[in-house]
Amino acid sequence: MQAIQVRDGALVWEAAADPVPMGDEVSILVHAAGVNRADLLQARGLYPPPAGASPILGLELAGTVEGTGERVCALVPGGAYASRAAVHRDMLLPVPENWSFAQGAAVPEAWLTAFVNLFLEGDLREGEAVLIHAGASGVGTAAIQLARAAGARAYVTVRTESKAQACRDLGAEVVAMDALPPVNVILDCVGASYLPQNIAALAPFGRLVNIGLLGGAKGELDLNAVLRKRLKIVGSTLRSRPRSEHIQIVRAFRERFWEQLTGGAFQIVVDRQFPIEQAGEAHRYMAENRNLGKIVLVVE
Repeated sequence: MQAIQVRDGALVWEAAADPVPMGDEVSILVHAAGVNRADLLQARGLYPPPAGASPILGLELAGTVEGTGERVCALVPGGAYASRAAVHRDMLLPVPENWSFAQGAAVPEAWLTAFVNLFLEGDLREGEAVLIHAGASGVGTAAIQLARAAGARAYVTVRTESKAQACRDLGAEVVAMDALPPVNVILDCVGASYLPQNIAALAPFGRLVNIGLLGGAKGELDLNAVLRKRLKIVGSTLRSRPRSEHIQIVRAFRERFWEQLTGGAFQIVVDRQFPIEQAGEAHRYMAENRNLGKIVLVVE
């Protein structure tokens, strides 16, 4: 097969050994792979894959099951930046005929991350309010729509007016932190630099779910506010969870939201597609915060 390898800091599309499916795994002929911040970190040697996972970059893919031709997409702990991947059958989600493979590859990481952290970690409920930082990201655009579908009010922070308008179109309200009403849940990919403002913005019994550290790992925490408002602070990652938990998450998401997603009630926001040979350019595009929604690599 062919796969992206990191060579002296460059991403190179070259020959690699085929993956060998084990147990309940199947071989997927990859047609598209989503790009995520974790991929940028791994390419720099800052985010190694979990034990037993493929060392090849890439956390989500879409393609066909070798031998049957089933159109599928899947979350994987590694190995998506390749022409083939071995994936546990229980991780597969069916890609409808009216979706492109790029749309399929834009779903697993973003939508499952949003789902887990809004509802399983953040316990977001109907009538509550959620603040979503980086609202125009892949996770952000998914989280806005899932929150609204659950009957919650969605607020977002964004960097530019074009991204703000895109979030409004998806049903969110764009806010500045100093003008934000109290919220019940915060979905935060920034970390330390937003910590004081996040704590101040939470209503009593609020939940801060941190999924990233773009703004640093160490910040000052007002424990008085945490105690007084009886807040919960949750740290959450998706990739490092065991496969059994991933399977449970896929099943729960499929039961609650898959029919709406495949039926067209939600918008899969794909910003730009790159040939997989241009993976390095795609990473630079994301590093410059230029994307609105997902970036996808296409495998010819």
